[in-house]
Amino acid sequence: MRSKVRLANISHEASRRRRIGLIVNPIAGMGGPLGLKGTDGAETLRRALAMGAVPRAPERAARALDWLAPLADRVDILAGAGAMGADLAASLGFRVEAVGEGGGKGAGPTTGAHSRAAAAAMQARGVDLLLFAGGDGTARDVFDGAPDTPLLGIPTGVKMHSAVFAASPAAAGRVAALAVGDAAPAMRWRQGEVMDLDEDELRAGRVAARLHGYARIPLERTLMQNCKAGGGRVDEDVALAGLADRIVHAMERGTVHVLGCGQTMRLIKRRLGGEGTLLGVDVALDGRLIATDVDEERLLRLIEGVPARVIVGVTGGQGFVFGRGNQQIGPGVLSRVGRDGVTVVTSEAKLTALDPACLRVDTGDPGVDAMLSGYLRVHTAPGRSIMMRVAA
Repeated sequence: MRSKVRLANISHEASRRRRIGLIVNPIAGMGGPLGLKGTDGAETLRRALAMGAVPRAPERAARALDWLAPLADRVDILAGAGAMGADLAASLGFRVEAVGEGGGKGAGPTTGAHSRAAAAAMQARGVDLLLFAGGDGTARDVFDGAPDTPLLGIPTGVKMHSAVFAASPAAAGRVAALAVGDAAPAMRWRQGEVMDLDEDELRAGRVAARLHGYARIPLERTLMQNCKAGGGRVDEDVALAGLADRIVHAMERGTVHVLGCGQTMRLIKRRLGGEGTLLGVDVALDGRLIATDVDEERLLRLIEGVPARVIVGVTGGQGFVFGRGNQQIGPGVLSRVGRDGVTVVTSEAKLTALDPACLRVDTGDPGVDAMLSGYLRVHTAPGRSIMMRVAA
């Protein structure tokens, strides 16, 4: 009986109507043939148009949508308004509902804000897959708008270092058809890197790639491209640099942030505009360092009566979070911020090298050690974390 129920559920899942999000970045890739290394930014777009650039994204997106044509009677498409996907999908015979703004007749050039808004609207509507045409900049914007939605990129831009892209427009169409067709219930997924490249640096001949986050993508190795970073994988330095950016961006104004010691923490301190101390504890407020190499007494004064958080790394090989090298962040400080006020960041490699595989605390106060014990989320990259056991 149980197997019959399971088969019935699978049959129902396979036969239900699917909802696909579609976002086309109309200007993506226009600067490629002209050697502009991308089209991000109003000035670069102006130069591309002045040099005779023509849109490439719609044609490449159409090649992907051709693979979905046999499923048109079973698929609903939520598309970005006008040139951001709705016009194209409608012209190909799909049933389309436009969402977001931008891309309409008489509208100015689309921006990343339009992509983020459209993606957010699609996530709110619960699309099964968000298909987008663009490059790494578009991937970043779509991910920011819909971080919890499965993504699939139609390669259209100049730079496509992210792992969210299919190998070609046709490959994207084939993967999308698998993801929403009869085989959908058996579709496998994985976490794929979304990379962030600085186009100005690229134009100067330097590749400055950072990990922006991890999106849920189809596991189709023959049809999807790998992430281009560190020989086909995101190395620890890139992951931690991206994580440092994300942590600084998430810092709430009016909250005092106590920053521990070590190389990982120094990345965060440098993102705040200062050098910070490698072996000391520093303090940040409202996006800048306000105190460096502080002792416990000063820390207690700085967090008195205000919201506060503690951000620390992990001692390599030992797994200590508190009690080794950062004794300035003592029981008094930790009692005030509480367990929920502690953020731990480190590389994934450092965690996997621990034997036994646990973190340790030794604050000198058994009560505080007990408060910190249990399982704690450790952040290893933007959008990626590992639950680790903490032992006193």
